[in-house]
Amino acid sequence: MILSEYKSKELIAQYGIAIPEGRVATTAAEAEARCREIKSAKYVVKAQIGAGGRGLAGGIRFAATPSGVREEAGRLLGKALVTNQTGTGGEIVGEVYVEAAVEIERDFYIAIVLDPGSARPTLLASARGGVEFEQMARMDPDVVSSLALDDGADVAAFLDKLGFPNSASAAEAVSAAARAFGANDMILLEINPFSLTKSGTWIAVDAKVALDGNAMFRHPDLEALSIDKTLSTAERVAQENEINLVKLDGNIGVVVNGAGLGLATNDMLVDAGGKPANFMDIRTTATSFHIAKGVELLLEDPAVKLILLNVHGGGMTVCDTVTEGVAFAYSRSQRKLPIVARLAGTNAEWAQRILSDRKLPVEICATMQSAVDRAVAISKGAR
Repeated sequence: MILSEYKSKELIAQYGIAIPEGRVATTAAEAEARCREIKSAKYVVKAQIGAGGRGLAGGIRFAATPSGVREEAGRLLGKALVTNQTGTGGEIVGEVYVEAAVEIERDFYIAIVLDPGSARPTLLASARGGVEFEQMARMDPDVVSSLALDDGADVAAFLDKLGFPNSASAAEAVSAAARAFGANDMILLEINPFSLTKSGTWIAVDAKVALDGNAMFRHPDLEALSIDKTLSTAERVAQENEINLVKLDGNIGVVVNGAGLGLATNDMLVDAGGKPANFMDIRTTATSFHIAKGVELLLEDPAVKLILLNVHGGGMTVCDTVTEGVAFAYSRSQRKLPIVARLAGTNAEWAQRILSDRKLPVEICATMQSAVDRAVAISKGAR
């Protein structure tokens, strides 16, 4: 669950990390009014979108006056911002963040992540940061160094070795970030750029926080903060119905239980020459009524030409729970898209009977590969 920039900054500022003074706005007039509350000789207007790469795509603009802020906000709000992470359709800018421009001496990069091997917080750091950092890191992975944040980890020495000036002060900011990371069940806290100002202080010029959605029951105070306005309507409805859904630009609707199986299914579709219309992960807490809502979202999408149902029943989600949801969705929809189904695991045979007894337009395949191949063929016009 990724927070927008200004929400990320508001959260980490509570732990003592310095941030530029800023205000959020949803209209150009509001952006001008809010910037008048900020004491600064120059302002920055930042598009608030979920995807990265906005700086290189014109999503960060500078203005010298409040009227200039209004003009720049007007150029961003309501427009689609296309970055290297959004796809060709881009992401609509619904909010801008207006903040005081900072006199920067040099940009650096820090992040705290959970190491998947040790499940321990790990510091990532680089003496190079800024809008082009991701491209630099792709070209040279050695530009980033890591340090496990165990008790007694010498963060100041680590940063000093990497070339961070005033490393003791930078280490204090890292310690504050680590406290924020642990106290709020974060899975990512990225500060880029982590900047050294001309006055010699460290400041988080940009920040991104990702919270563990499974831990939100421990943080009712963060529930409103973590509402993701970057989600599409369909993605938000899916979240409300115990389904993780990400819209893609293909024509094969994918209904899958489990994130790993969902990723594997989409990879197989692409390898076979198909285009998935979505990623789906039916959570273990989903009922057949929740699943029905997720399937309805796909049936309502005019780009979707068929449904690929790939389910491995077991644990909390059995096959017939999923097919009951599919049948319920079809009973309420005017669109009767063809279904290619691969069902395995607990109650697979009963699930197949549900699909056939309800007279759904389904083809049953024995393996994932045969189901994928048939789905791709249908998506390309085969009968």
